[in-house]
Amino acid sequence: MTRSSISFEQVTAWENLLAAWRNAARGKRRKRAVAAFEHQAADRLLAIQAALRNGSWKPGPYVHFQIHEPKTRRISAAPFADRVVHHGLCNVIVPVFERLFIPDSYANRVGKGTHRAVDRLQQYARRYRFAIRLDIVKHFPSIDHAVLSDVLRPVIEDPRILDLASRIIASGDGVLDQEYEMVWFPGDDLLAACRPRGLPIGNLTSQFWSNCYMNPLDQFIRRELRCPAYVRYVDDMALFSDSRRELWDWRSAIVERLQLFRLTIHEGPAQVQPVTTGIPWLGFVVYPYRRRLKARKAVHATRRLGERFDAWQAGKISFGEFDASVQGWINHVRYADTWGLREHVLGRFGWGPRR
Repeated sequence: MTRSSISFEQVTAWENLLAAWRNAARGKRRKRAVAAFEHQAADRLLAIQAALRNGSWKPGPYVHFQIHEPKTRRISAAPFADRVVHHGLCNVIVPVFERLFIPDSYANRVGKGTHRAVDRLQQYARRYRFAIRLDIVKHFPSIDHAVLSDVLRPVIEDPRILDLASRIIASGDGVLDQEYEMVWFPGDDLLAACRPRGLPIGNLTSQFWSNCYMNPLDQFIRRELRCPAYVRYVDDMALFSDSRRELWDWRSAIVERLQLFRLTIHEGPAQVQPVTTGIPWLGFVVYPYRRRLKARKAVHATRRLGERFDAWQAGKISFGEFDASVQGWINHVRYADTWGLREHVLGRFGWGPRR
């Protein structure tokens, strides 16, 4: 693998940090921390630049909170100044790794996303008879820092960039320990339980590290297993074939290869199935020629929009904020056959099933 020629000077360049601040602040300028940073933006950016260049920069403490959409997740928010550093680093290194990623990896990449991943899955469902869907057990809590560093090191030549990446990665150690249940792999000793692991859900860098971490598996599936129809979104993977036996063989090979990355799959749902039975995928159930929204997603949306409607009626939010929630939901579910669902959900607000 050819190592990149990017340099630490590119990361700490004034133009890059200025762009990083603007990216980090986009859509968040009303928040107190963002506004406070903007009040003295030039001075704060110069301070970040100096700390990065003299090696004294360290990540600040995270603020943690829980979300329940649909399952409980612990979100960790880095200080705004740290988010500027994250953007500055990603501005430089993401293009290098993008050239290495497979086209059918859809999470957290420009021009990709959830709906394109659903489109691609359906394309494969129309071409092949069978599919198997795999997903990782506790993906972000399980990501091993030493393994991640081994993935990054062959690509990034500048040791100062690697050091900065290592500091950001290390800041997530222990953040998700309460969500991780120890898994023992061949060759482990008792010290394996002490291995640093976990990436904070909420960091821009965590989403990117995840793609880097999974890229060797993507390459294995495409190049060694020679699977021509494979899609991944974060830790959700789907493989297609006209042979049941081939899919079962690929499943066994993937489970074995994942041991190198200290990851495991959910065994129960990882079954070969005809594509005509529908493939659960990113909140939808996808068939070769139709899609439907998962039932729990419909229930959650009904409850959430009802809460937003009541908040608007009570004067707690503006109509614009309520309408933005409605439009966001419509934009998502219109990628499935949901005309009747939209009519049902929006009917309580006196609206028709908008397109």
